[in-house]
Amino acid sequence: MEVIARIHNDFPTKFGLPRQSGLAPSLRSRIVFEPAFRVPEALRGLDGFSHIWLIWGFSANETPASQSAAGRPTPALSGHWSPTVRPPRLGGNVRMGVFATRSPFRPNPIGLSSVRLEGIESDGDNGLVLIVSGADLMDGTPIYDIKPYLPGADSHPEATDGFVGANPQTLLEVEIDPSLAAGLTDDQLAALREILAQDPRPAYHAGQPDVGRTYGMSYAGRDIHFVVSSGIIRAF
Repeated sequence: MEVIARIHNDFPTKFGLPRQSGLAPSLRSRIVFEPAFRVPEALRGLDGFSHIWLIWGFSANETPASQSAAGRPTPALSGHWSPTVRPPRLGGNVRMGVFATRSPFRPNPIGLSSVRLEGIESDGDNGLVLIVSGADLMDGTPIYDIKPYLPGADSHPEATDGFVGANPQTLLEVEIDPSLAAGLTDDQLAALREILAQDPRPAYHAGQPDVGRTYGMSYAGRDIHFVVSSGIIRAF
C-alpha cells in the first residue's frame, strides 16, 4: 500500500491523544495529500458528505525492525503480536482479545477512524487539503485511504458495545490556568478541555488514589502539565 496523505494537527506525540475518534470534536486537523495524489478530480463529490472514514497506519508503533530496506513501514510479523491486550477502558488491568479491542498493537498496524469533514481548502503547492475534526491521529500519521461515511449503511443504532458499555467513562472537571488558556485559540482551548476531561493519564494510573503526580504532554507547540485530584484535572 502507498501512503496517499498525512494528517497534521497539534499533537506531535501519542500521549494525550483522544483514545477514539469523535471524543474531542473540537480538535481540528488538516489532511495534506502526497504529491502523486494531489489530483482535484480524486475529490470530486466528497464535499457532499459530512463525515469520512480514514484508513491509516500506527506509525508511532514502528521500530527499526519493522522498516523495510527502503525505509517504509512493513506489517507486524505474526510472531511479534499478542493475542490479548489491556484496554484502557478496563483500567489497563484486564486482558481482552486483541480483536475485541481497538488497541494499536495488532498483527497489522492499521487504524480506522470516522471524522467530520469540515471543509476542503486550496493550499498553494499542497493542492486541495481536507479540514477535519474529531480525529484521533497524531501529527504526521500516514493515511492509506479515504472513504465517505454513509449513514444508511455505516450507522447501526441497535448495536451493542460489549465491555465498553458495561464500563462507562466518568469525565473529569477541567481547570486550565489562565496564562495557558491565553495562548490558545478558541478551537485549541475547546479541544484541550475535551481531551483533559477524558483523563489522558495511562490507564493503570487513572482511577488510582491521588499521589500528587504531575504529568506532561505536548500540545499546540506547548509543554502542558497537569495534575488530577478528587475528580478535578488542573492544567498549567
